[in-house]
Amino acid sequence: MQEPDMAQLALKGLRVLEVGGGAAVAYAGKLFADFGAEVIKVEPPQGDAWRQMPPLVVPQYGVAPESALFAWLNTNKRSVAADAAQPADRAWMGTLARSCDLVLDARALEQGLAALQQPLWTWGQAAGAATPPPMGVDFTWFGDSGPYKDFVATDATCRALAGAVHGSGPVEGAPHMPHDVHTGIVAGLGAFTVAVAAWMGRAQGSRRYVLSVQEAAFSVVEMEAGLVQDKAHAPRLGVNRFCTTHPASILQTRDGWIGIFTNTLAQWAGLCDAIGRPELGSDPRFFSGPDRMAHADLIDALLKDVFPSRSTQEWFALLTANKHPAVIVPTMAQLLEQAVHRERKAFVPVQLGAAQFEGPVLPQRLDAAGPLLGGRAPLLGADSAHYRAAGLQRAVPERAAAAAGQLPLAGLRVVDLTMGWAGPFASRMLADLGAEVIKVESASYPDWWRGTNYTEEFYRDRLYEKKSNFNLMNRGKFGITLDLTQAEGKRLLKELVHGADAVVENYSAEVLPKLGLDYAALRQVNPRVVMLSMPAFGLDNAWSNTRAYGGTLEQASGLPLYTGHADGPPAMTSYAYGDPMGGFNASAALLLGLLVQQATGQGRHINMSQVEGMLPLTAPFLIEQSLTGSVPERQGNRHAVHAPHGCYRCAGDDAWLVLSVADDAQWQALCRLLGRADWAADAALAHAPGRRARQAELDAGITQWTLGRSDDDAMQALQQAAVPAGAVRTLGQLLQDPHLQQRAFWRTVERPYVGSYISSTTIFRQDGRPMPMPRVAPTLGEHTHAVLQRLLQLKPEQLQALEASGVIGTEARAKAPGKAAANTAPRGQARPAKPAVCG
Repeated sequence: MQEPDMAQLALKGLRVLEVGGGAAVAYAGKLFADFGAEVIKVEPPQGDAWRQMPPLVVPQYGVAPESALFAWLNTNKRSVAADAAQPADRAWMGTLARSCDLVLDARALEQGLAALQQPLWTWGQAAGAATPPPMGVDFTWFGDSGPYKDFVATDATCRALAGAVHGSGPVEGAPHMPHDVHTGIVAGLGAFTVAVAAWMGRAQGSRRYVLSVQEAAFSVVEMEAGLVQDKAHAPRLGVNRFCTTHPASILQTRDGWIGIFTNTLAQWAGLCDAIGRPELGSDPRFFSGPDRMAHADLIDALLKDVFPSRSTQEWFALLTANKHPAVIVPTMAQLLEQAVHRERKAFVPVQLGAAQFEGPVLPQRLDAAGPLLGGRAPLLGADSAHYRAAGLQRAVPERAAAAAGQLPLAGLRVVDLTMGWAGPFASRMLADLGAEVIKVESASYPDWWRGTNYTEEFYRDRLYEKKSNFNLMNRGKFGITLDLTQAEGKRLLKELVHGADAVVENYSAEVLPKLGLDYAALRQVNPRVVMLSMPAFGLDNAWSNTRAYGGTLEQASGLPLYTGHADGPPAMTSYAYGDPMGGFNASAALLLGLLVQQATGQGRHINMSQVEGMLPLTAPFLIEQSLTGSVPERQGNRHAVHAPHGCYRCAGDDAWLVLSVADDAQWQALCRLLGRADWAADAALAHAPGRRARQAELDAGITQWTLGRSDDDAMQALQQAAVPAGAVRTLGQLLQDPHLQQRAFWRTVERPYVGSYISSTTIFRQDGRPMPMPRVAPTLGEHTHAVLQRLLQLKPEQLQALEASGVIGTEARAKAPGKAAANTAPRGQARPAKPAVCG
């Protein structure tokens, strides 16, 4: 891959102010800094609290240990220290904010919404002055409206209220909670995407957005909101019981772990051949995913006996040869050694003082335009002197507020060749921000999220129009059909690309080259087009053709080895985690590519690895491996810093509450609420290290209290005491959640063949209002005539001829004999024979 060029970095020349703590704003700032922006991180005199987030490293002699994870989150930034309680510092911070192009403001996460009532750029400003604000994003836990808006929160409690906890873990016992950095990465990506979009549309004026961390966290389980509406949702099925397809497992081999994901009947048959039991491949007990889930215990026992007979590498080679989705589930030591990642420079050096270690690279690969391959993190206040003197001198263009209703990406055109979740999610984010997204399907090969059980009923009753997940992921788009196996279909696609700014695709690696529609062909049509491809492991390497689902991407990242309890197996989440992460990363990559296109007029092919998109979630563990040569065993639901912290049983059917005490004042408030004067007076419990040492004792006492209350009652009592707590919402409950209802996050919309259904809206707001939804998801080929007439000037008789030859159409057609649907399976997602039902 081409090395980055400091002179060509995508965000060079941009000045960004980052204020507030936590992983979300830090990761958004990291994206800006690693792509060349001048990111100024303002910290309090004592430093950002995350400077003490393990793992710790001694940066230099005579300096207290600091967080290596914090250093990775803050590479290539500048640090200034300021005390906002001091008038002189407030005035200086206001002047600094007014000198910036963008402000990322996370003060509300620590101080509440009151912190946003007087924006930074107004501090120290002359009375009566009316300076239009710099662009930017305000981070909030729950938005700036609704019943939860003043809740105190942590990443963990926010995730619980977003529906992203309940479905993972054992059937009996507490659901699993991942590391806090997961929620921060998701929210940071969402904030970065909308901020870059705002910058791209700066000619229309300055925009500021408010981001809800809760709504961002919901994005990783949004698929399940569709399943609930289709009455296909299942309860928590157990560790590594993924959907009603089986086996989707992590299995111990002779020397490690292998991840498998069996969805189609052909994949099941391939697995049976590989384990030497071919007769099971034709056993009617196991024909469908639900059938196999009904016999999951039998299947698991069989596989548990067989897989220790070979090494992980042997199983990987055998299963992939049998076209079965399988990946090595690496420890962090193994991950750091994997050749595919090393060839792509997926691990980069991070420096903190004299200390150096490795961390994950950003997955948005623009070659010379970035990202930087590692960098140095600033010590606290390292750049204060500079910015308190000459550093404030900077010419800033005149600003005016953007007109209400204008969207920043208006005028951009994107040709969308994606299916499933990851790709459509990426293009939907661009549509939400105003881009014209033209989704291309075929009447013979529609998006497989429309359904893949190709029965007579599927065609007769238009079941392909009735899948809520498809409708959720494709709002705001224009839908057309083109048969890309026909010469005329290819020609028309090329004509559309000629007038487009970007193309995004997630077909299997071999499909577009065979069709003559790969990047080499499309750049001949449009040299300035930005094309994004998103295979599991990236293009042009030994694992590029690996079949993968969102769950497979999670397995390949190694995360399951660090999720769950030490006495249990490596644990996956209950949803296709890699898919929404791929969508977030792809939308950010597309916007960066388009920003460079605006500046240079040049196109590019973005070769994005979806597994690399999962690696930032491994950062706490991967960095510790690099630092110390080992990673502690799984910690269950305990936290590296907060205590007490966990998931506690409440009164009611499978009802739980996440509680996370982030500081000593919250601990004392908890003790008062629980009537535990003995805990409050115990000096050994006064600070978090002492509480972590007695976590089991605290858990028992808290559970005794929560068992007598519903999850909602417990949450409300704790919130009134200013203790971070959140009910562990199911997806069904989330659709009725009073906070999201009042915020109009859910909208009931109408669509042909479906009638009304509930759609989500965006995770960010402008001017306190939900973003507009110009159209619901398209029916198959709904806009074909209008788009081809408007953009390619086709006449009615030409459109009739195209329909007669099958190039276009508005009704799904049965596939020609001998043509396998898997030929157009999107990268990162194989096409199942039946839709998977997730729990």
